[in-house]
Amino acid sequence: MLGMLASFDYHVLADVDAILNSIAAVLIVAGLIAIKKGNQQLHKVLMLSAFGVSAAFLVCYLIYHYNVGSVTYQGTGAIRVFYLCLLISHIVLAAVQVPLILMTLYFALRNKLDKHKKLARITAPIWLYVSVTGVIVYCMLWF
Repeated sequence: MLGMLASFDYHVLADVDAILNSIAAVLIVAGLIAIKKGNQQLHKVLMLSAFGVSAAFLVCYLIYHYNVGSVTYQGTGAIRVFYLCLLISHIVLAAVQVPLILMTLYFALRNKLDKHKKLARITAPIWLYVSVTGVIVYCMLWF
């Protein structure tokens, strides 16, 4: 078992993270559409799925960075400035989103729907932004 881990290419987890972020973004948008159409049950399934996918992302992300470290962006000039601005906003909002998602989920599962709805109006756009910008950062680093 340890031999397999020693030869594991942890760089593949960057690809997995981009895929998970993409899936989370699609699930979030679908969940928002479902609730706008009044389909609470579908909304619940989609948002819980987005939560699960985002949790899987976080596990992969932590394993990747523990084993690989950080990756330096190679672009220069204006595109580097754009990348750094995007990355900084992504990192800050990624840290903010975790407690927001957990609180929003808590209110939903406790059937405190007024509190859930109020907080979800803040949480959803941040969560979606972090998911989408995660994919953009990945693309900028690897393509």
